[in-house]
Formats: sequence, structure tokens, C-alpha cells
Amino acid sequence: MRENFLHYIWKHKKFDVVNLRTTQLQSITLVTVGQHNPNSGPDFFNAKLKIDQQLWAGNVEIHVKSSDWYLHHHEKDSAYDNVILHVVYEHDTEIFRKDNSTIPTLEIKGYIDVRLVNSYEKLFSKGEKWINCAQDFNEVDDLILNNWLERMYIERLEQKSDLVETLLHNSNNDLEATLFKLIAKNFGLKVNGAAFYSLSKSIDFSVVRKIRTNPVELEALFFGQARLLEREIQNDYYLKLLKKYKYLRQKFHLSNSQVVPFQFFRLRPANFPTIRLSQLATLYHKEKHVLSKVIEAKCLEDFYELFKVEATSFWKDHYTFDKISKTSHKITTKAFIDLLIINSILPIKFCYAKQKGLDTNDHIFTIIKEVSSEKNTIVSAFNKLKPITNSALESQALIQLKTEYCDKNRCLQCVIGNALITK
Repeated sequence: MRENFLHYIWKHKKFDVVNLRTTQLQSITLVTVGQHNPNSGPDFFNAKLKIDQQLWAGNVEIHVKSSDWYLHHHEKDSAYDNVILHVVYEHDTEIFRKDNSTIPTLEIKGYIDVRLVNSYEKLFSKGEKWINCAQDFNEVDDLILNNWLERMYIERLEQKSDLVETLLHNSNNDLEATLFKLIAKNFGLKVNGAAFYSLSKSIDFSVVRKIRTNPVELEALFFGQARLLEREIQNDYYLKLLKKYKYLRQKFHLSNSQVVPFQFFRLRPANFPTIRLSQLATLYHKEKHVLSKVIEAKCLEDFYELFKVEATSFWKDHYTFDKISKTSHKITTKAFIDLLIINSILPIKFCYAKQKGLDTNDHIFTIIKEVSSEKNTIVSAFNKLKPITNSALESQALIQLKTEYCDKNRCLQCVIGNALITK
């Protein structure tokens, strides 16, 4: 038996509340269970109950055994002076207040349906399980599952918006500069995300605004800050970029000492940082106001049109500065743009709406449901348990579910876990 299960039982009244009695046979009438306290102090604040017709208002403390009160040294903590009921699974000793009066105790074991306990123990039983409910996951009602996944997506979107809020705070609420950092970070994808993000932080966005009309200068700025212009390469374009960067570095007092090194190892050539940096430069040369286009976009096709950009002409037959390759157009794909939408665009639209007091949830849901589902190990594993994903809404929701609930054993806070325990 775990204490958090007893919290769940008490909070949701998953026990027989009709004929409750204390260990000293006093009748208990439950009025309100109180407010659950996840922090230090009593487990439930401001509960109301009658003990032998006497109405009490105060706190409730919950333990597996009565003696845990002394094990946790609550008798020495004034925060527990207002406890009006001690709820335990097993009563093994009396508990006293400082004035030596007995704290009423409810031994709840006999009031819980044994089937509920068995379901709980089955869910948390040890074994080689990918997630606790792997065996019964496919039994969850589709309506319950779909509603919970929508909630999980909003939770994940709110988490992503935390980074947006931090960036906004650090840039004096410059939403355009914040969007640049988000887009740059996601141009680096998983392998080079930190590098691209550090590069974006090394450049005041006002510099990008000032030189955006000159594509060579913009590319020189990005490659130079990425420390990709520090080799001895006798290539006309490379030397041109190097010359431009030296000028920009002096003019704008640039430093790249804090920029994380960029990685090429184990990347497909299309994802080389050289190609992505050139595409990023093309985007900010082509679009004067990326933010306004993002905010005004009404459908998925608007985003595909906005972020469909090609690396500059030098990169048609290069992936690196020093080696010629087969000629090809290095254009951002729909799959790449989908990741930008998921990780940069919708979080910024979400934060913008909150900032302006707008309700755009329906619009965001419409967009995310049109974006293709991501393909990763988490999504694949869930789909083996039960076919779920139709769009990026489900794939993002499943990532949130796995990382924030399954991995942390938060089954009692999960609607799926609740449905399986009480089925």
C-alpha cells in the first residue's frame, strides 16, 4: 500500500462514506474532504466533518500506518496542530496532540472495495512493462482516451510556451526576436538544436533586421557566428563570406565564444548545419516580417508557403564548403516544416493569444490536427498497444503522457489510470 493511493481514495471519495467510525467508535459524517496539499504540511487543508455530531473544520493527515505520524516527527511540528482527523490504512497506535488529547483516527482499510485495491496493485505490480498499464491500455474507452489526449496536448503546448515566456522576458517583450530564437533552435532539430539556439542568442535580432536585405551578409553572419568560417579553405564563396563576417563582427561587436559547436556526424547531408543555416538566412532575407505572417496564417498551407525556403545557389552542388556534390535543390520539406509548426509556430501563436487575451484554442487544434503524426519510439510503442495516432495532436499528446505521467508513475493523476483502476 502506498500513501499516494490513500490520497487518491480520500480525495475522490473512493470508499464507503456512509457508516464511518473512528478507531474509538465515534461516528464520522464527511462534509468536505478538504483541499489536497502537494507540498509540506498536512495532506488536506480545510476539511469539514462531524464527529459524534460535533462539526470540525481543519486539516486531515493521511498515512499507511498510524505510527508513521511519529516516524515523520509530526508531533514536533506546529503545522500539524490543526489536524482534526488522522486517516490511515492500518491503525497500530494512538496519536496524541500536545495537550495529550487523542487525535481521532479513521482506519480506512475496511471501507475500501477490495476490487479497487486489487486493480491498483495490478497496475503497479512489478515486471517488465513498458508502461504500468500496458496490459490493459487497449481496453480504455475511446472517448475517455481522446479527451485525455487533447488535455495532454494542451499541457505540452503550455510547457513549450514556458520557454517562449522566458525568451520574451529576456528580450523586453520583443516577439519577433523571440520567434527568431525559436525558429533557429528548431532549424537545428534534435542534434544541433542547442547549437542553433546558442547562435541565435549570440546575435542581437536588431542586427538581423539591419542586414536582412543583403543575403550574403546574412549568410556570413550566421556561418561566422557558427564558427564555420575558421578553416583554411580556398573557395571564392567561402572567402567572400569570411570577408563579410570580419566586417560585420567589427561593426556590431559580435562574439561567438558561447556558441555551442555544430555537429555533422551521423546526420543526413540534407540536415547538415551548413544547409540549415543557409535556409534560415534565406527565410529572413525573403520575409521582412515573419511574425506577422505567422500570426495571420489561417491554414496549414499558409505555413508551408511561408517556410518553404531554399539554400542559396552555392549549396546546389555542395553540402560542405570544401567538397562538390551532385546538384540538387536544398529546399525545406513538409516534414521539416511540420516540426517547425509543432515546436515553434503553435507555441508562439498560443503565447501571442494569451498576451492579447484572445481565445485561439480552436484554431490551434484545427492546425495541429492537420499536421502529420510524428514518427518516434514513443508513438510507435503506444500504437502497438492500441492504434491511436491520426495527427501531430496525438503524437505530441503521447509524448507528454509518457514523459510526464507514465515515466513518473503518475497513474493516479492520469485519466487512463483512473479508468483502469475503477473499471
